[in-house]
Amino acid sequence: MEKVPSYGMITVSPDALGTIVRLTALAVPGVARLTPPLGLKRVLGLQDGFQITVQDGNVRVDLHIVAEAGRSMLALAHQIQDEVARAIEDLVGLQVEAVNVTIEDIVPAPETERTE
Repeated sequence: MEKVPSYGMITVSPDALGTIVRLTALAVPGVARLTPPLGLKRVLGLQDGFQITVQDGNVRVDLHIVAEAGRSMLALAHQIQDEVARAIEDLVGLQVEAVNVTIEDIVPAPETERTE
């Protein structure tokens, strides 16, 4: 294993970690958007559709999404889990304890443009 020199402390802000989670989840085909969880938090607009907890170098992500119809919801959720976990581990170097995906709603898939 190659030793990487250390010149000081590296800190990743919660906002940067949130950006990684948001962009990675939205890049998965079939994710229409992130949405706050149902209930009072959604009414008050308190969340962005995800919550991140970092404890002892382990990351736990809770994602709430709106999915596009016409896809396997199970396969979509597994793909989101895989891609978000990989992005956090590859880009930040933190271990991912869990990526929990809640599908809050389903919307029609966007129509593809027809060329005639």
